[in-house]
Amino acid sequence: MASEEQLLAIKKAKVLMVGAGGIGCELLKTLALSGFQDIHIIDMDTIEVSNLNRQFLFRQSHVGQSKAKVAREAVLRFRPHISITPYHANVKDPEFNVDFFKQFNVVLNGLDNLDARRHVNRLCLAANVPLVESGTTGFLGQVTVHIKGKTECYECQPKPAPKTYPVCTITSTPSKFVHCIVWAKDLLFAKLFGDKNQANDLNVRSGDATGSSEHAEDFFERREDEDFEQYGRRIYDHVFGYNIEVALSNEETWKNRNKPKPIYSRDVLTGEFVQQNGNLDKNSHIDDPSTVSAMASLGLKNPQDIWSLVENTRIFLESLKLFLGKREKEIGNLIFDKDDQLAVEFVTAAANIRAASFGIPMQSLFEAKGIAGNIVHAVATTNAIIAGLIVIEAIKVLQSDTNNYRMTFCLEHPSKKMLLMPVEPFEPNKSCYVCSETPLLLEVNTHRSKLRDFVEKIVKAKLGMNLPLIMHGSTLLYEVGDDLDEDMVANYSSNLEKVLAELPSPVTGGTVLTVEDLQQELTCNINIKHREEFDEEKEPDGMLLSGWVQSPQMKKVNHKQVDNEDSTSIVSQPVHVETEDVNETEIVVSTGTKRKSSEISSTSSIASAASVGTRSNQKPEEINDDDDDDLVILDGHSDTLKKKRLQ
Repeated sequence: MASEEQLLAIKKAKVLMVGAGGIGCELLKTLALSGFQDIHIIDMDTIEVSNLNRQFLFRQSHVGQSKAKVAREAVLRFRPHISITPYHANVKDPEFNVDFFKQFNVVLNGLDNLDARRHVNRLCLAANVPLVESGTTGFLGQVTVHIKGKTECYECQPKPAPKTYPVCTITSTPSKFVHCIVWAKDLLFAKLFGDKNQANDLNVRSGDATGSSEHAEDFFERREDEDFEQYGRRIYDHVFGYNIEVALSNEETWKNRNKPKPIYSRDVLTGEFVQQNGNLDKNSHIDDPSTVSAMASLGLKNPQDIWSLVENTRIFLESLKLFLGKREKEIGNLIFDKDDQLAVEFVTAAANIRAASFGIPMQSLFEAKGIAGNIVHAVATTNAIIAGLIVIEAIKVLQSDTNNYRMTFCLEHPSKKMLLMPVEPFEPNKSCYVCSETPLLLEVNTHRSKLRDFVEKIVKAKLGMNLPLIMHGSTLLYEVGDDLDEDMVANYSSNLEKVLAELPSPVTGGTVLTVEDLQQELTCNINIKHREEFDEEKEPDGMLLSGWVQSPQMKKVNHKQVDNEDSTSIVSQPVHVETEDVNETEIVVSTGTKRKSSEISSTSSIASAASVGTRSNQKPEEINDDDDDDLVILDGHSDTLKKKRLQ
C-alpha cells in the first residue's frame, strides 16, 4: 500500500507523457489507476491496424484517429474524474518549449526514435524537470532516471553511429540478404520513385565508361513510346542483367568470390507468363491508391511464402506497373515506408531477384519486411512491465527519494530466478556537451568544406539541433526561423554555399564557433582545427567531430573490460557490421550495440545476481524503442561504464 506521503505526491503531480504507443498505452492506464490526477499526453501518430495487437486502448473503429485523443477517451471511461489533456502534435513543435515543460513535475518518455528523445532530454534540462526514459524491444526493456546535476542526462554517453554497409558491398558484392534489401530499398526504390535530384549510383563500380555517364542517369526515365510492361522489363534487364555483366568484367573482384549470374526477363518469363502478368483492373475498385497491391493483382495471398524467381519477377513488374498507373502523382516524392504494401512488395521482389543472382537464399515478404523496417515484434507484457517501472521511478522522483533511484533492466532470460536488474544511476559525465557545456573539436578542411556541410553533417546530424544559430564571435553566420526577413534569409542561404574560410567572418584553424538551438536552449562551442586530407573510405563526411568522451575513470574500466567491442568515444566513429573496407558512400541501417556497466550495486538484492552476456557485472542491452511502429533503434553504448553511487 502507498503511504499517505506518496498518495499526496501523486495527487498533486502534474505529469507529461510523450508517446501514446506501446509503452504509452500501458503507462497512461497505470498512471490513472495509481491515482495521478493531471496527465498531459503528446503524440503525433494516428492509430494503425498493426497497433491493435498490443496497444490495448485502441480498437478497429479507432484506426486513423489520433493516438493521444483516443487513449484519453479510453481511460476516462474507467477513471472519469481525472484530467487528461491530449496533444495530437509533434513534441518538437514550437509550442512545446521550455516554458511549457516547466509546468510539469516530471516527464515520462515512451518514444521510438533517438532524435525526439534527445530533444526532450534537452528541454527537460533547460526547464530543470526530471525525466524518466524507457524503451522496449521484444522481451528486453529498460527504465532510466535523469535528474539535472544529479544523474547523467540521456546524452551523457555518446550514442554510436548506426550500422553501416560499404556501398561497394551493396552495389557490387552482396553476401547477405540484408545487403540485397538495402540495395532494393535505398538505391533502386529511391532511384525509381524518390527524389530525382538525390545522388544515387545504381551502376556497379567498374571500369565501364557508362557506369557514371549521362546516359546511365537518363536510363531510368520512362520513354514516351514505352508502355508500362516495356519500361519495367527494360529496368529489370538493366539492373539484374546488364549491371551484373559489367560487374563480371572485373575479373579481379571474383578471384575469391562466387560469381553472380546475370538474370534477364526473357529467360525467366515465357510468353504465357507475360500475358498473365497482372491486371490494373483488379485494383480499379480501390478508392485509395496507397492500398493497391501487386500480390492481390497476381492472386498471391500468403506473405510467409517464399516466392519463386518467376513469382518475384512478376511481382517486380506488376508493382512497378501499379506505381506508374495508380500512384503516378507520388513518384518523385516517395520514401520507403514499411507500412506501404506496394513498396514492400517491390523491395521484396527486387531483393529476392538480386539474391538469386548472387546465390543468396531468398526470403518471404514477411521476413523481407522485417529486415527492411528493422522490425522486432513487440511483446505487450514487456510494455506493461516497463510502464509499471516508470511509475515506480516517477513516484520516487516526486518524493525526491534520490538514494533509491534505479535504472532497471528487463531481461529476456532469468538470472538467479530474476528477470529485473536494477542499477544505481550514473553521475553526470563531465565531458557531456549537452549538460556540462564541454567544448567539442571539429577537424575540417576549411578551404573545401562549405557551411552547408557543417550544418547538415555536424549541427543537425551529429548534434541533433533543429533550429540552429551559428556565430563566430559577434558575427551571425547562419540562423533559422519564421521571423526572418527576406534579406536575412537570402544572406544566410548565400553563406551556406560558401566554404568556411570565405565566410564574412572567416572560419579557419583556431576559430571557435558557437552553435545554439533557441528552442532547446542549448549552446555548444566547437573548436575548429584545419586538416588538409581525410580518408574517403573511413571519413566520408570529410570532417571529424570529437571531444564527446567518457570520463577518465570510465576509460580506465574500458581498457580492462571491453574485450572485442568497438569504442564509441568519438562522436563520428562509425560502427561497421562487417570487415569489408568502407567505400566512398555508406548506406545506413538503424540498429545498435550493447551498453554495459560494472560494479553493480551491492545494495540491490538482485543486481548482484544478474548475469548478462559473459560477465555477471554487465548491464544488458539498453533499448531505445517503445515498440511503436515496430521500429528498432537500440541505444547502444559499447563501452563499459563504471557506476558511481549518487551522494
